[in-house]
Amino acid sequence: MAEVTLEKVNKIYDNGYHAVHDLDLDVQAGELLVLVGPSGCGKSTALRMVAGLESISDGKLTIGDRVMNDVHPKDRDIAFVFQNYALYPHMTVRDNIGFALKLRKTPKAEITTRVEEAARLLELTELLDIKPGQLSGGQRQRVAMGRAIVRRPQVFLMDEPLSNLDAKLRVQMRAEISRLQHDLGVTTLYVTHDQIEAMTMGDRVAVMSKGQLQQVDTPQNLYDRPNNLYVATFIGSPQMNLLMGTLALDGTPHLTVGRHRLDIPPSVVAARPALRGYDGRELVVGIRPESLEDAGLDSDPGGVRSIEAIVELREGLGSEVVAHARFEGTAPRVEAAQRDPDATLTGEAGVELVARLDPRTTVKVDEAARFTVDVENLHLFDQETTLAIRD
Repeated sequence: MAEVTLEKVNKIYDNGYHAVHDLDLDVQAGELLVLVGPSGCGKSTALRMVAGLESISDGKLTIGDRVMNDVHPKDRDIAFVFQNYALYPHMTVRDNIGFALKLRKTPKAEITTRVEEAARLLELTELLDIKPGQLSGGQRQRVAMGRAIVRRPQVFLMDEPLSNLDAKLRVQMRAEISRLQHDLGVTTLYVTHDQIEAMTMGDRVAVMSKGQLQQVDTPQNLYDRPNNLYVATFIGSPQMNLLMGTLALDGTPHLTVGRHRLDIPPSVVAARPALRGYDGRELVVGIRPESLEDAGLDSDPGGVRSIEAIVELREGLGSEVVAHARFEGTAPRVEAAQRDPDATLTGEAGVELVARLDPRTTVKVDEAARFTVDVENLHLFDQETTLAIRD
């Protein structure tokens, strides 16, 4: 196990394209850290710089106590698991797994022991003597994992290793990789564009956009306390609902959203001292889908904390009902925030709200429904900086 540290790491290509900007990241020894973001955000470039497959334009990379900027990839003591498996089709599973050890001139007896140990961990023992063409996608991915395991590296690097698998197999392989990484305790840097994959696998998750690190934290903290509007809308499925609202702190603190008033408990204001600077100002109000509930099921609907919307679609999922509704209010341009974390948001009329409701709900399509808002768990953002309003 070794710690991986990137300090102010940049990647600038010869054509001037700045792919990674001043990346500061510390992957702790034994940790599985996931780099997540959309295509082109710089996550795979960052991974390839750690591997030595891309040069570092500026900054410092250390693995353990050793600076690796100019160290050849084969001397970094890392194992890379690729998206396309990169197996040799003419070799058996056994020979694919043990190939790196053979190149290192490891004694045959030790190669056999280590390959069989990896095969046992990955449930590949009965497949050792067949070739990759006879394997399923999940089995090929396990062979690629086995090839990494036998090397006993300090660090695993994984670049979208599950993207070629079908949905059911991805779920299974997520669990297998997480279990394996936990059992082996090897420091792992894992890249994906899938936020569900990131949230379910990572000890911590680092969200990137346009080559810049937006936030790194535990999955739950990313969900509960996003630093900015980009992270708030990227993390979570269904996506966070966003409305433009005006804050008033005189008398009973409240937000005006559309034609509705939402009273805010004093505890919410006290927990966000920076709100004092937004009295009378417009800001972005974020509401997670699970923070909306059918008001008809609310046994204690005291206070002003509900909104009305026209239900356009109802999806019954057994354990819950997902309702899509049209709210007469103003929404920020979420797409602009997702493309550019520094975007200045301008409102547009009409808001689609998504609510995750109790299966007992009686809301009906094409009818008005009243939704109780969990005002204790509102997310509030500055519309100009897009930063969360907290401290």
